Amino acid sequence: MISAIVDLGTNTFHILIFDNDRVIYKESLAAKMGMGGINRGEITPEGAERSIRVLKIFREKLDAYQVPDERVFAFGTSALRSAGNKEEVLARIREETGISVKVIDGAEEALLIYKGIRQAVAIEETAMIVDIGGGSVEFIICNPEKVLWMRSFEMGGQRLLERFKKKDPISQPEIHKMEQYFREELLPLTNAVHQYQPAVMIGSSGSFDTLNDMYYCKATGDFPPEDIAGFDYPAEEFGIAYEQLVFSTREERMRIAGMKELRVDMIVVAMVLIRFLLQAFGIKKIKISNYALKEGAMAQLSSGV
Repeated sequence: MISAIVDLGTNTFHILIFDNDRVIYKESLAAKMGMGGINRGEITPEGAERSIRVLKIFREKLDAYQVPDERVFAFGTSALRSAGNKEEVLARIREETGISVKVIDGAEEALLIYKGIRQAVAIEETAMIVDIGGGSVEFIICNPEKVLWMRSFEMGGQRLLERFKKKDPISQPEIHKMEQYFREELLPLTNAVHQYQPAVMIGSSGSFDTLNDMYYCKATGDFPPEDIAGFDYPAEEFGIAYEQLVFSTREERMRIAGMKELRVDMIVVAMVLIRFLLQAFGIKKIKISNYALKEGAMAQLSSGV
């Protein structure tokens, strides 16, 4: 039966239309729902307008592929979770697009991300999955058999950007403040890492996708193959990308092969977070998954679990 997943991320909205387990159409568009209000716990009028504009485009696709309304599964994540005006925004989305959105908690979001990633990347040893969204970051520690620990932290790229990055390029004091924030806020993760000792980081979503695109464009002159969903990413390449991205201006970042405009700002704070995790936990291996929440939701619906 034809169905659709709509993932309303804080920065980017995704749509995935599928028939049983065959993908028919997918698209990702910048909505920047959380911009300007996420750290105040609100969706701004501008954020709501941008969101509805994107969802109207998705509505056209849903109609074109004749997806029944009862087979449209729309998920709201961090920006909506923390918004005091979410009911008003959800009602307006329903009225103007016909899409009913379910706001999921961080635990459900993390579980769907895990279900998506395990289809793309072979988990052969204890791993720490890191999904950096605009509003939240999901961490899942798992081994080949099961999830050992997982938690969602409301410290996504848009939140970090608005809280810490006031200059372009970012300043060293801003980086140091961010790292101190990570040390304090991620203490539960630190305890879990000490307990389970993950040997590899598996990254998913926007910033990791961009790192992979940059690496492939540099190494091959082209983007990664579309028929592959999981990749090994050389750890030494991360150090090169860190220097290239963190200490450059927006204009300079935009000139890097593989960079997309919707990632060009948030990737700076994401790189600071990734480097902090690699250094703090001594992780030497990196894998990247193109699959995340929407693929996990598709797998869950297809299997009925």
